[in-house]
Formats: sequence, C-alpha cells, structure tokens
Amino acid sequence: MDSIQITNLTYKYPISEEPVLRNINLNVKKGELCAIIGANGSGKTTLCNAIRGFVPKFYKGEISGEIIVNGKDVQKEEIGNTALDIGFVFQNPFTQISGIAKTVFEELAYGLENMGIEREIIIRRVEETMRMTKIEEFRDRNPFQLSGGQQQRVALAAILVMGQPVLVIDEPTSQLDPQSTDDVFEVIKLMKSMGKTIVLVEHKMEQIAEYADHVVVLHKGEVVMEGTAKEVFSNPLCEEYHTRLPQCTKIAGELKNMGIDMEGTPVTVEETVNTIKAVMENKRKEMEKWRL
Repeated sequence: MDSIQITNLTYKYPISEEPVLRNINLNVKKGELCAIIGANGSGKTTLCNAIRGFVPKFYKGEISGEIIVNGKDVQKEEIGNTALDIGFVFQNPFTQISGIAKTVFEELAYGLENMGIEREIIIRRVEETMRMTKIEEFRDRNPFQLSGGQQQRVALAAILVMGQPVLVIDEPTSQLDPQSTDDVFEVIKLMKSMGKTIVLVEHKMEQIAEYADHVVVLHKGEVVMEGTAKEVFSNPLCEEYHTRLPQCTKIAGELKNMGIDMEGTPVTVEETVNTIKAVMENKRKEMEKWRL
C-alpha cells in the first residue's frame, strides 16, 4: 500500500521562467523511509513543500499533476487538514521551535493543546515521547538554551508527539556535528520502527545508505534515478548528477582501482568491513595453496 502517490507533478514558482519540478512520478510505500537526494537547486525542498500542500497554496505559482497522501488529494484539502496527516521538520530547528514555550515539556505539549486534546492525554503522550526520544533530561530547560543538535531532537519529538502517519524531514542534520547527527538519526530510526512513512531530504550519504529503504535522485527538477541505496550508489551515473557517494563506497572503488577484487559495491560500514574481511580471507587461502 502506498502512503504517497505523485503523478505527473510539474510546478513553477511565480517568478520563475522554468518549472522547478518536472513531471515527477513517485510512489512511497506505507512505513517506508524514502530519501530524496541531489545537488543544491535540484528541487528537493520544493518537492517536500508540494507533498505537504504548500505549493501552490502558500508559494503560489503554476502546478499540474496529482499528489495523493493517505488517500487524500493535498491540492484539494485545506492546509490545516493536511497537517493532521503530515508532520514537517524544518532544516533549522530555530524555525521549528514555537518561541512561546518556556520548557521542552511545554514545547512538546503546544501542538496537542492547539488541537484541544485532554490534559491527561497530553501529559501522557509528552512524557512517553520524551522517554522514547531520550530527551527527558531537557524536560524543564528552555528550548533556546539547548545546543543545535539538542534542539533538532526536540523539534523531531515535537512532531512525533502529534501522531501524524506521514513525516517530511528536510535536511535535519545540515548544521550538526557527527555525534549530533547520529543522535538525530536515532530518533528517525525510532520513527521508522513505529511504522511512520518518512520522506527525508539529506546530504549525508552514509546515513542514507544505512537507513533508507528507497532512494530518489533529483536533477534539475526531474527524477533521474531511484531504487535501493545499493542500486543507486553502485550506479556510475550517480556521481554524474553531482551526488556524493558514501565514504565506504568511494573507498571500495579506490581499492578496485588498485586491483583488489571487491565483490559487489558496499555502501555501509558493515558491508565494507565484511567485504574486506572476505578479500583478506581469500588472499590467505591463496597463499596457503602456494605454500603447499
């Protein structure tokens, strides 16, 4: 079953001469983590805004095609109704945080309060979400007194607590260090384990290779490649679209160029380690044969 169905989507901003999205056809299955990758200016954020109904309702412009999310046409739905099905996490957590709540607990409760949820239910859901996302230690702290990585985890938790089945996350780690990046992806991993359908824009290919079920490459507003992480990153065309490969894949490529027989194309650390171990074991066996 598909949570998101996009058919022949083309969109042009009011002041643009050319469409920023061109004839996009894309299906995202329920519970799938779909990563959207590509060079800057390829249309990734615009596609996110289209999925959540912000183009052309907010940004105006010309649009054609169809976007169905959980069986509803987002172009025909009110943005407020669409928000009940689709949660959105901004690139910058400063944009996400309300600025009204004085504590992290209040920040997570804010959206539920606006929906008129009963007080006891709000408290239970907020406490449970803080526990699951491991931000309990920030409970009584002001969100703006946290580090960027901590704020992004709070922003993710504030969306998770709302309970939407579809989550659109736009470059959540672009301003974060490696440790904070790992912390954020632990929350994304949690979201996926809960059966959420996730559309993720991200430039850190190592995390994409590890977590994504479905990878889509955009180039000049068009879908030019899609498949599993291994299918996409092992395709020589990938780099031609100015998409960075995972470090493990680049290392494997360099080893192949040096004449070392690497079976397949590893895209994760675990795959690379296992591949190198297998190569070393084969070399050891060959040496033993020659000794005999």
